[in-house]
Amino acid sequence: MDMHTVVVGTSGTTAEDVVAVARGHARVELSGEALDALAAAREVVDALAAKPEPVYGVSTGFGALATRWIGQDLRAQLQRNIVRSHAAGMGPRVEREVVRALMFLRLKTVASGRTGVRPLVARTMADVLNAGITPVVHEFGSLGCSGDLAPLSHCALTLMGEGDAEGPDGVVQPAGELLAAHGIEPVELREKEGLALLNGTDGMLGMLVMAIADLRRLYTSADITAALSLEALLGTAKVLAPELHAIRPHPGQGASAANMLRVLAGSGLTGHFQQDEAPRVQDAYSVRCAPQVAGAGRDTLAYASVVADRELASAVDNPVVLPDGRVESNGNFHGAPVAYVLDFLAIAAADLGSIAERRTDRLLDKNRSHGLPPFLADDAGVDSGLMIAQYTQAALVSEMKRLAVPASVDSIPSSAMQEDHVSMGWSAARKLRTAVDNLTRVIAVELYAATRAIELRTGLTPAPASQAAIDGLRAAGVQGPGPDRFLAPDLAGADAFVRGGGLVASVEPVTGPLA
Repeated sequence: MDMHTVVVGTSGTTAEDVVAVARGHARVELSGEALDALAAAREVVDALAAKPEPVYGVSTGFGALATRWIGQDLRAQLQRNIVRSHAAGMGPRVEREVVRALMFLRLKTVASGRTGVRPLVARTMADVLNAGITPVVHEFGSLGCSGDLAPLSHCALTLMGEGDAEGPDGVVQPAGELLAAHGIEPVELREKEGLALLNGTDGMLGMLVMAIADLRRLYTSADITAALSLEALLGTAKVLAPELHAIRPHPGQGASAANMLRVLAGSGLTGHFQQDEAPRVQDAYSVRCAPQVAGAGRDTLAYASVVADRELASAVDNPVVLPDGRVESNGNFHGAPVAYVLDFLAIAAADLGSIAERRTDRLLDKNRSHGLPPFLADDAGVDSGLMIAQYTQAALVSEMKRLAVPASVDSIPSSAMQEDHVSMGWSAARKLRTAVDNLTRVIAVELYAATRAIELRTGLTPAPASQAAIDGLRAAGVQGPGPDRFLAPDLAGADAFVRGGGLVASVEPVTGPLA
């Protein structure tokens, strides 16, 4: 595990830090600047708490109950109660990395000094992360507005020593027992602190950041598999020429075409289409337009990264402590900016999966594969080859198309119509995670088919980078052409090869770094 330290200051964080904490279990420390900002903001909240005038989140109820003024004798109970009542999630547990990202991003906002939380609370949040304690968070409970309320509440519940959490050994037990085992004192929340721990877009943002990291690898992987399919189909690389993409200057399109061209450099297979009995003038769209489709997805990913970076630099809470000492209500907790790009990425991912599946199907169809055996089978008729691998890929793509239906266009009013428009950003993030998972498998199936097809082109020499991809896949234990065998282990091996970055790592020593 990556155990380097991430320092949390007042100016936000980076996507790399989120991934390091969520997936690499990097240690978290608060900067001196952050501790000073926390203390200063807390002084403002304490001063407001001592006044008779009602201040939302400090001396009032919440949501539609904000009209009630709460006396000092009930305020600690008020903060405990908001956490307990809002920890109302249901359904399967959310993945450990998502919860760690959620906790880290809430700590990032707390450390900004805009929430009025005491330094003690922030230190405890860091201690829980560093101890490897992960609150049990459930699939359902966030509408993506007023923050990811239920997921964040389950995390706040752990800080209080209540509810259940997973220890570093993966065993779920009462949170209080885990805190005690690691020498962490439960927090007794004071004015505003319960609300401040719940009111952010941290869950959907954490999932967006990790999806962007995964999709960057997958778009590069998809350029490689598209190049391998083009080569296996004896297609032309002329359509990848830089001057053709310069006249339609979408950055992603140019990057994808350049990647494919570098993979195909030195190929002895490309261009042989003119030797067919019926020479092709052009390749099919799924081959010829690969850079245009993957490139559009790359540009979508670039926009999503801009949105993520803006959110990572934000302090999302309500009310918020401003630099001049005012405490003001606001609507910055609304998840629309994040929800839109989560949905947009699911659309782009579905289309990338769709075009990859079409190339795979072409490789298997003897009427369109230009001399390859039916289904890439060893003895067609006796062997079925990769026929059902394409079925599996088609099922994955069909699921991705359903997952591409936007979540952010829906809104169900809540809190007695006080919260009458919500983003559904958490739902958009959850379905994107599934889409990314499926896309990895779709690309793996294309890789498996294309490498087998290239190896069946006896007498022709593939590009050095293509050979490196084949060698890497075979070294990972995924077998090449031959009689029918139990296919699921090979597909699982190809999936692991793509998912772990093995495909990109295998070709880059030949091509140099790919975009």
